[in-house]
Amino acid sequence: MNTTAPAPVASVRALAWCLHLLVFGLLVLTVGRAVADRDPRAGAITAVAVIFGIVYAAGLALPRAGGSRRAAAGWLAAVGAVWLVLLAFSADGVWLAFPLYFLELHLLARRTGPIAVVGTAVVAIAGFAAQRGTFGVAMVIGPALGAAVAMVVVWGYRALYRENQRRSRLIEELTATRADLAQAQHTAGVLAERERLAREIHDTLAQGLSSIQLLLRAAERALPDDPGSASGYVDRARRAAVDNLAEARRFVAALAPPALDTGTLADALARLCATAATRDRLTARFHVTGDPVPLPTTHEVALLRIAQSALANTVRHADAGSADITLSYLGDQVALDVADDGRGFDPDRVPAPDPGGGGFGLAAMRARVDALGGTLTVESAPGRGTALGVQLPAGPPTGTGAAS
Repeated sequence: MNTTAPAPVASVRALAWCLHLLVFGLLVLTVGRAVADRDPRAGAITAVAVIFGIVYAAGLALPRAGGSRRAAAGWLAAVGAVWLVLLAFSADGVWLAFPLYFLELHLLARRTGPIAVVGTAVVAIAGFAAQRGTFGVAMVIGPALGAAVAMVVVWGYRALYRENQRRSRLIEELTATRADLAQAQHTAGVLAERERLAREIHDTLAQGLSSIQLLLRAAERALPDDPGSASGYVDRARRAAVDNLAEARRFVAALAPPALDTGTLADALARLCATAATRDRLTARFHVTGDPVPLPTTHEVALLRIAQSALANTVRHADAGSADITLSYLGDQVALDVADDGRGFDPDRVPAPDPGGGGFGLAAMRARVDALGGTLTVESAPGRGTALGVQLPAGPPTGTGAAS
């Protein structure tokens, strides 16, 4: 029979075996004292003690006695009846009341257990007084103190068990919460990476493919009347395809833009202007002001991508004849300005990004700048050209995001 409430298995078994050994030890003590004192009732005491041990052991062997309140109450009633008989023959039987307290508190209902303990203590006091033929306060102290100790121990154990259960549930909840948080962080990371790739593809591959498409259309219109011009358009489209292939390989290798591999940001922006002049027939001029300072790679990549996207927008939408790119080092700030003389637009009426039709340009630029703790301004009006300005801190970003 399981005489304890659920708890860590090793502790439960140890406490249960201590209780069982205490019961049989007290039986042996009772019989031993009767024999040693040559009590004329030693035979009867021995017989009752054996019966007590058999009834007690029978309860340990019956699974139902530990799993049913009713079965446990019946078993305790049988044990209690034999104990009363033993108490009637020997005053030493009073010591068995102590393990009985624990059995009653563990096996009976929460309200019934204390009542049974009090009844057992009263019977133990009365039986001991009857055996001694007298009554005194000392006879009350032992059983009453034992009952009080048993109740305090069991109630303390139950409180610790409830606290252990509460902590176990809390640990399970924290574990589940941590798993949910990890999943949420993973999802957020996936979405952020998708957004970053969307910006990268828009600012590089998509813009390059658009240029190739425009050049091939121009070549198609030039044929067959002007094969020389058509050949030039095809040659520029081929060079744009080579550049796009380099960008695609950079995506796979997760490296910095190829334009930054062989020089500074200023060099990359100068080459960008030269490429626009030869490939897109746009007069693009590059200027540098201030004393150059080393910039974090994330800043250089963001500024180069913004310049690429701004020039691509100028070629595709502005119908501009010239554009100026200015890189300014302002101490603890770095600024990039892109201005053109194109047709301009209304910044307040920019359409929302459309995955099928473009529109990622300004949104992607703003996302890059915000991630690095900078500012982006756009000044434009129909018929008056466009000026785009970016300012970034010259040091690493203080926020948690980063653009690449």
